[in-house]
Amino acid sequence: MDQRFEVTERFAAGAQFIAGSLQSGTSGRTQDVVDPATGETVLRYELAGTDDVDAAVAAAARALPGWAGATPGERSDTLHRFAAALTEDAADLAAAESLNCGKPIKLSKEFDVPGSIDNAAFFAGAARHLEGKAAGEYSGDHTSAVRREPVGVVGSIAPWNYPLQMAAWKVLPAIAAGNTIVLKPAEITPLTSLMFAQAAQRAGLPDGVFNVVCGAGRDAGEHLVGHPDVAMTSFTGSTAVGKRVAEIATGTVKRLHLELGGKAPFVVFDDADLEAAVHGAVAGALINTGQDCTAATRAYVQRPLYDAFVSGVADLMATVRLGDPFDPSTDLGPLISHTQRDRVAGFVERARGYATVVTGGEAPQGELAKGAYYRPTLITGAAQDSEVVQSEIFGPVLVVLPFDSDDEGLALANDTPYGLAASAWSRDVYRTGRATREINAGCVWINDHIPIISEMPHGGAKASGFGKDMSAYSFEEYTQVKHVMYDITGVARKDWHRTIFGDRA
Repeated sequence: MDQRFEVTERFAAGAQFIAGSLQSGTSGRTQDVVDPATGETVLRYELAGTDDVDAAVAAAARALPGWAGATPGERSDTLHRFAAALTEDAADLAAAESLNCGKPIKLSKEFDVPGSIDNAAFFAGAARHLEGKAAGEYSGDHTSAVRREPVGVVGSIAPWNYPLQMAAWKVLPAIAAGNTIVLKPAEITPLTSLMFAQAAQRAGLPDGVFNVVCGAGRDAGEHLVGHPDVAMTSFTGSTAVGKRVAEIATGTVKRLHLELGGKAPFVVFDDADLEAAVHGAVAGALINTGQDCTAATRAYVQRPLYDAFVSGVADLMATVRLGDPFDPSTDLGPLISHTQRDRVAGFVERARGYATVVTGGEAPQGELAKGAYYRPTLITGAAQDSEVVQSEIFGPVLVVLPFDSDDEGLALANDTPYGLAASAWSRDVYRTGRATREINAGCVWINDHIPIISEMPHGGAKASGFGKDMSAYSFEEYTQVKHVMYDITGVARKDWHRTIFGDRA
């Protein structure tokens, strides 16, 4: 199958989706979309400029009154059709995601695509259940009620590691709550975000409710964040860029949702199921070639299990099959680019000066050398304050450190700036209960690492940001809570008026 031909034909009209149609960008600059498995360009398109962002925001603003005024049932019906349209497109979405990102096709087919479809189905139901405090006479003389109203036009910026899922996480709660949205995906991975928008249009989402602008962060992205007609910014990406987004957003006092970097600890107590922990560590560290902000990146293993854990992880990593992302037997695909591959390799090469690379630590040769591949890598002997323990590598690299007491293990788990996700491994309910209380992270898994579900929130603490994706909790980000208070007495002169003028009646 000639994937390049299919992509070129699909986006011949351009890679901007504004007011219901594909258009060409007006920045005057082009962007290559590259297959990281081969280094070949699969699409060249015109990048969005500030004029395109303005057009997309204007389209979203025009569509806002109608969409915000739709009933929850009407929005729900549209989202149900959206989920059905995504199901029809499942095979194409999986192929495009693997082509653009280098994901093994089994990951795209079994994780990214079904997860995004499930998100759409969940928010189709959630659209009818915007919760608020029960109406009641809290003052005695008034009936109070809470309205949840759309925030307005949302400007969202998504990263390159999960383009389809991040589009779903950004778009679905926003539009389910009655907002309209302009999504800026990473310019290097636009394919499935655009396909996602096209599926929404087929499902009957009104033109302008969901727009996509594919442009560079420093012009299109910053212009979107600072746009005066954008009421909210939702950003997923690195902590460093998140700080810049926050700086710009404060200029117009808009609502802000940040899901930033992570450095997830993987804490293995001495009574853990060793085999389960080994398998969980390899899966948790290598998912999406380690390009996952919740990936297991630093394993802390209580000393009695430490040697066996290191040996088991090294042996299992050695069985992981690198290869063509479209081969169903491939376990690990390339990193997103040669630049990212070289960045990961730089971390590992510097670590050789102070730690031990047990396995991996190199790019494969032969046929795979033309792609951005890097072997699964296990590092031991690093100090807690070292670069590989403290910094987000974003590659297939796991660092393992020993600990003695439970106090020490939990303290080490919390000893980075990040707080997005973590896991703890033990058969002791009291130990795991303590871990869930004391590890400072937005998600703590027990005896597993990575699974996510639409019904539960995703978001972090500390330098990992604030706010929630997925679940009904995400409506806290995308709705404005309004208190409405009705007098029920019919009395013209209220008793409280005496505090302003006159005496008690």
